[in-house]
Amino acid sequence: MNFKNTTLRAALLAGATAIALPSVAHAQDQEIADPDADQMPLETEEQDTGNIIVVTATKREQTLQETPISVSVTSGETLEQAQIRDVLDLQTVTPSLRVSQLQNSSSSTFIIRGFGNGDNNFGIEPSVGVFIDGVFRSRSASALSDLPNVQRIEVLNGPQSTLFGKNASAGVISVVTRPPQFEFGGSAEVSYGNYNALVVKGDVTGPISDSIAFSIDGSYNTRDGYGTIVNLDEEVSERNRWAARGQLLIEPTSDISIRLIGDYSKIDEACCVVSTLVAGPTAPAVFGVGGALNTDFFSYDIFLNKIPENEVDNYGVSGQIDWALGDLSLTSITSYRELKNFVDQDVDFTSADIVSEIRDQRVDTFTQELRISSDFDGPVNFLLGGYYFDESITQDSQLNTGSQARPFFSLLAGNPMVFNGVEAALGLPQNSIFSEGLLTTENFAMDNTSWSIFGTVDFEPIDGLTLTGGFNYTDDKKDFALSAQAYDELANINLVDAFIAGAIGSTDPAVIGAFAAANPVLFGQIAGAATNPATNPLLALRPFQFQPPFLAVPNAVEDGKTRDDEFTWLARASVEITPEVNGYLSYATGFKASSVNLSRDSRPLFGDYIPGPLNSTILAPSSPILNGGLAVPNLTTGSRFAGPENAEVYEIGLKGQWDGFGFNLAVFDQTIEGFQAFLFTGTGFQLNNAGEQSVRGFELDTTIQPTDGLVFTFATTHLDPVFDSFTDSPTGDLTGLRPGGIPSWAISTSATYTHEWFNGTRLITRVDYSHESNELINTNGLPTAGPNNFKREVNLVNGSMTLALNNGLEVGVWGRNLLDDEYILTIFDGVAQAGTISGYPSAPRTYGGVVRFKF
Repeated sequence: MNFKNTTLRAALLAGATAIALPSVAHAQDQEIADPDADQMPLETEEQDTGNIIVVTATKREQTLQETPISVSVTSGETLEQAQIRDVLDLQTVTPSLRVSQLQNSSSSTFIIRGFGNGDNNFGIEPSVGVFIDGVFRSRSASALSDLPNVQRIEVLNGPQSTLFGKNASAGVISVVTRPPQFEFGGSAEVSYGNYNALVVKGDVTGPISDSIAFSIDGSYNTRDGYGTIVNLDEEVSERNRWAARGQLLIEPTSDISIRLIGDYSKIDEACCVVSTLVAGPTAPAVFGVGGALNTDFFSYDIFLNKIPENEVDNYGVSGQIDWALGDLSLTSITSYRELKNFVDQDVDFTSADIVSEIRDQRVDTFTQELRISSDFDGPVNFLLGGYYFDESITQDSQLNTGSQARPFFSLLAGNPMVFNGVEAALGLPQNSIFSEGLLTTENFAMDNTSWSIFGTVDFEPIDGLTLTGGFNYTDDKKDFALSAQAYDELANINLVDAFIAGAIGSTDPAVIGAFAAANPVLFGQIAGAATNPATNPLLALRPFQFQPPFLAVPNAVEDGKTRDDEFTWLARASVEITPEVNGYLSYATGFKASSVNLSRDSRPLFGDYIPGPLNSTILAPSSPILNGGLAVPNLTTGSRFAGPENAEVYEIGLKGQWDGFGFNLAVFDQTIEGFQAFLFTGTGFQLNNAGEQSVRGFELDTTIQPTDGLVFTFATTHLDPVFDSFTDSPTGDLTGLRPGGIPSWAISTSATYTHEWFNGTRLITRVDYSHESNELINTNGLPTAGPNNFKREVNLVNGSMTLALNNGLEVGVWGRNLLDDEYILTIFDGVAQAGTISGYPSAPRTYGGVVRFKF
């Protein structure tokens, strides 16, 4: 190790003030107390290292400048000043990150560099891994509670599979919280804002003995809804959540540290505002049965026939052991977590009582990580680890047909008595089609076990040049069972087969088969008439067959298993060009195992079953499911699961840091083969693999500190995504087209000025601005042609001003979306309402005041 170079680096970094990324800059400088102040802040990792920004993106402590990864860091103080409550708000200071929240509080997707999935189906694991204190949160619902006592948040851009054992093919969000301290201290905070927004937070830490310290923190967050269900005179898009966490830090010797964490969080909210952008030709039927919908998209006035419910219980325990063994260090992280998610909501999003859905989901997760790393003086260092993951998922869900469903669909058919005639013709009980009550019931379960071995080796042949090789081998097994019952009488009948059976005079497959063998020409004529709308009037009813029978898994043909394994690797060269400038060049691959379609829209793969014309079973060609006698009426193909994602990225980066100025630049070319697309089709969801999706772009952030107390930051991400191959999308071949909803440009910039008086009192003023360029958004995020294409452009201005007294008391005001910018979050096809386009409007302006005391 070159002592001179190391000293130069430390001196330069120690003299800088967080010149790294827009959300980090200046934050750490403010965490250093005035030595003359009466109250000293809690000891932080940054203070211990001489005010150097330390990250663990490579699972080693490194300065941000030396970390050869594109990583954005947001400090705890920035979260505090910007009133960033959860990961949803984090995207305003991290331009490479997007977070979309959909129809309820637990349905969110994290997207990095345009890649992300997993929002509406617990069988689909996210492509962006979320880790809190080194523990993987396998579903977005378990990562959405208010952020705890955070030290920093690292957003790692691009595939990170080499060092993260589970689902990091698009990137990682790593939340690092403050450990217990051996000096007594803490804080208390109360914030109040418009919509009666009340946030109460507090934490306390201190020693129990010379070798044991504790910390306890908690938060309570409540807010009136900014939307109104007009016909029910109830609020929606509210906040009602709380969280608590306790920690112990045990240091029996100077070489051993044990950190134990237990946490619990609760969400019980009515969410979210769903407005109508386009009222399609079905709208008159909604009004015809006494229902209503609102096309004034940003009025936040909506119509539902029931108040949506979403309850999330998220809790767990973890233990981390760090053991220093001379030049080696051993780390073990063990965790067990449980997530319970309950949803009950109106899914036609009108005040007509047509259809509602209930989901009751549970996820139990055990993880174990063990790694050993070296800190040799020689040219070679290594990290070697193993990871084990064991998870079980259960879901009981149902669709309920409302009291106005039958009248609604009768109006769409143009005859209020149409279904009575159909029932008579098909021999069904009168008033059975779209009768009020259960439409479907479903029971889904999945067990997932996965293990991986990973490691890196750093070789420094000459001072300032480091060559890194890394690997990860992952073995993933999923066993799933799906069963569902469809209760709609009409959907249980194939209209082609009904015509054929009526013509032959029997529904017995053996009789029909014998007739076809004996009368091939006549049978061909009957089959032709059965599939021709001119001769088979029953075919006009096909649009009303929403939920056909379900083929349970496992069965004699489908074993309900996925088995994946993959070797991923990393090659990187990083160099200290000058003491102020570092650069790197890297190639990395990433992997995410198969995801399972845990929904009523799960269908056999093509080949296991081949449907006949108009999903006829009688006319279906030979297939294992048909030959095994397993076929059910109206069975079609789709996906039980999507195969693995395989990512690769070429990246070159440059990082510079001087007194008063710093920048980070990353240029990349990233591809995911088999991207797991989960797409809503208006009446259901389709899971399949896009052949290949890629994105080229760059990420740049700069920090300028022209004078003491004043910091400017600017960060931008440019993305140019394309479907290199996607032939089987719900809207046809999308090869060569740009995916919708991914902004070409995302910008985050801020200005922070701290005025400090002689006695240590400070006035901290912050203004930040985030922008997303005007881009096409479409249903499913897919490019389509036609009049119902919509664009969105985001321009958010946030601000805060805080007076921090030298006795630990702080008083401030804050505002988010100060200019009340309005934009569409995302859109989707109206449920069972062809031609209707619904969507989610952005949140309105919020503002308030805060009182905080640190001791």
